[in-house]
Amino acid sequence: MIRLQIPATSANLGAGFDALGLALQYYNYVEMEESDTIDITSADGTPVPTDERNMIYIAAKDLFQVCGRTLHGLKLVQTNNIPMTRGLGSSSACIVAGLVGANHLLGNPLQQDDLVDLAAQIEGHPDNTAPALLGGIVTAVFDGRRVHWVKQEVYTKLRFVAMIPDFELKTEKARACLPTEISHKDAVYNLSRAALFSASLLTGKFENLRTAVHDKLHQPYRMALIPHAREVFDIAYAHGAYAAYISGAGPTVMAIADEENQYFAGKMRFSLDNAGLNGWQVHDLKIDNAGCVLLG
Repeated sequence: MIRLQIPATSANLGAGFDALGLALQYYNYVEMEESDTIDITSADGTPVPTDERNMIYIAAKDLFQVCGRTLHGLKLVQTNNIPMTRGLGSSSACIVAGLVGANHLLGNPLQQDDLVDLAAQIEGHPDNTAPALLGGIVTAVFDGRRVHWVKQEVYTKLRFVAMIPDFELKTEKARACLPTEISHKDAVYNLSRAALFSASLLTGKFENLRTAVHDKLHQPYRMALIPHAREVFDIAYAHGAYAAYISGAGPTVMAIADEENQYFAGKMRFSLDNAGLNGWQVHDLKIDNAGCVLLG
């Protein structure tokens, strides 16, 4: 039985809607082996589909089909640390686990680019699947068939602190609230800030990040779906965050703080509790540069 480690991801990074994402040191684990039957269990008790509807199984079956093979069954043991429907790439982690695991079971017939393309085809966009596979910060464009991507490993003195509320926000609902058309002015606004984010993060001009995470494509509309999100943003900035943004479709709010601001997460926990938001979890994280890895 093989064992995989798959990182959580944070997509959009403010203005980089459906194009930017990064991997975090916050992991799901999947044990997998080929079988004559479907045998799926959750090691941590998190409810998961235990039949053909399981996303890991679906992705593995798709890869077998691409390679001209039939998947008769699979034994899976999932450890689900990444919370579901919280904007941290839980579904992408399942897709990536299924593809990477199945590819290994078949002797690795598909290359890295093939896996990136197939993952985006299954998910519909690459902003979570690409960094889950590759690690680091990934800029990706999906043309409907291929993903054109650039991965940059990030070694910065930054901490990414995830504030995760105790309620779900399904991606479908978070996308349904978005406008179907935007103005030329708003498009320029987002393009400039998305470019500024990557350049500033990689060159150490962290003072630019607060401006770089502003956007007019999704966050203003999704704020209404996340009670107290604006309050969480304000608290993060009051404690010295470089930036705060909605992670993926939400409802998680991600803050970027300096590594030397070592008590940032503790201050956030204390302030959230004082504001009556004790249902929000606080996780102090670093960037994962490896992506999905085979542990054994």
